[in-house]
Amino acid sequence: MSPFFLPLLLLLRIITGAAAVQLRPGYYSGMCPEAETIVRDVMKKAFAREPRSLASVMRFQFHDCFVNGCDASMLLDDTPTMLGEKLSLSNINSLRSYEVVDEVKEALEKVCPGVVSCADIIIMASRDAVALTGGPDWQVKLGRLDSLTASQEASDNVMPSPRANATFLIDLFAKFNLSVKDLVALSGSHSIGQGRCFSIMFRLYNQSGTGRPDPAFEPMYRKKLNKLCPLNVDQNVTGDLDATPIIFDNQYFKDLASGRGFLNSDQTLFTFPETRGFVKQFSIDQEEFFKAFVEGMIKMGDLQIEQPGEIRKNCRVANRRAVETFWES
Repeated sequence: MSPFFLPLLLLLRIITGAAAVQLRPGYYSGMCPEAETIVRDVMKKAFAREPRSLASVMRFQFHDCFVNGCDASMLLDDTPTMLGEKLSLSNINSLRSYEVVDEVKEALEKVCPGVVSCADIIIMASRDAVALTGGPDWQVKLGRLDSLTASQEASDNVMPSPRANATFLIDLFAKFNLSVKDLVALSGSHSIGQGRCFSIMFRLYNQSGTGRPDPAFEPMYRKKLNKLCPLNVDQNVTGDLDATPIIFDNQYFKDLASGRGFLNSDQTLFTFPETRGFVKQFSIDQEEFFKAFVEGMIKMGDLQIEQPGEIRKNCRVANRRAVETFWES
């Protein structure tokens, strides 16, 4: 991690509480009372069209909030003068379904032009993705502004690799005032969706440089993945992250407990003693997992930094007129 980025992480941690006070449920009840209904309706249509898209959109909250706070910076396209986050190491060939957010924004602009931020759309859509696939539903705090810029370097410096182990993840989450329990619960976002062969080739064929597979694999599951991801595979081929990839449930944790985790960063949560207890608990108590997941999502949604912001008209580009921007206080 580059030295310049450490003060930013510290700033994020320090002002999280202050930023959270300014966010509140029902923020748009007066300005755009239909906002949350509109978002959910678009998400329902996206689910009917392509179920996997909801898992993709749900991950936006993670990839947005961990990089300079929840400000929709990850949605900005590159410009001649700015390298954004879409092509960062953790996002390129991984994040997808940006068009769903475009559809939400277009629907909102028709009813309430210039009112609902793209940053809040990410928060609402992530919640809806979980609820519509069988997971918990909850009130989200709203009132965020959209950033004026984005940084590929900032994303590269903070977002974890699929190779990350539990120790690294615990330290990373702690920088954002997220506990070990938060880490394990939020990792349960992998209850839905798919991952690429690219992310597991080292686990299958050269774990830790040994030239051998990860011994944590359950043998039959490893054979299944060997078939899905042979050495000569197109590494963009995808596999399910758990046994119920379009249902948000606690199957993910049951899979980890039986050695059937897809990503190294997932399976390590069971092999590492400090996180194993939460994996076991969530594998047998789905309601406890749901409760902890909601708590973690709300805490993550509070991450903010002090920076100028705006309500973008198009989530992919910052507004042109500087007069439309203001400082979040």
